[in-house]
Amino acid sequence: MSEITGMGGGAAMRSGVLSLNIRERTALYAAYIPWVDGGGIFIPTTRTYKLADEVFMLLTLMDDPNRVAVQGKVVWITPPGIQGARAQGIGVQFTRDDTGRAAKSRIEGILGGLMASSRPTHTM
Repeated sequence: MSEITGMGGGAAMRSGVLSLNIRERTALYAAYIPWVDGGGIFIPTTRTYKLADEVFMLLTLMDDPNRVAVQGKVVWITPPGIQGARAQGIGVQFTRDDTGRAAKSRIEGILGGLMASSRPTHTM
């Protein structure tokens, strides 16, 4: 079973630190947002965020002991109780710097041919 966890800062903070642990390629495929300029990732969370909120993420991908640290901004919100039983959470666009490019490259390297799949994701 794949584990996806998210943790944030205090409720009064617009920005926060999110930790995401993805252990399976299919879970990474469902969370990755390739259609966002520079790439992004969906993070399941019950915390309240607004569009353009800045967040800092620590991503653990597969069995790699090295976390990927990347900043981003909220570009997608899936509210609670959405039709179609989609997970509540946020889509975060990676920053357009070396860390953002490294996160995108690392994720796309893991996904490989799965990137061409037409399976549904958390955002589309």
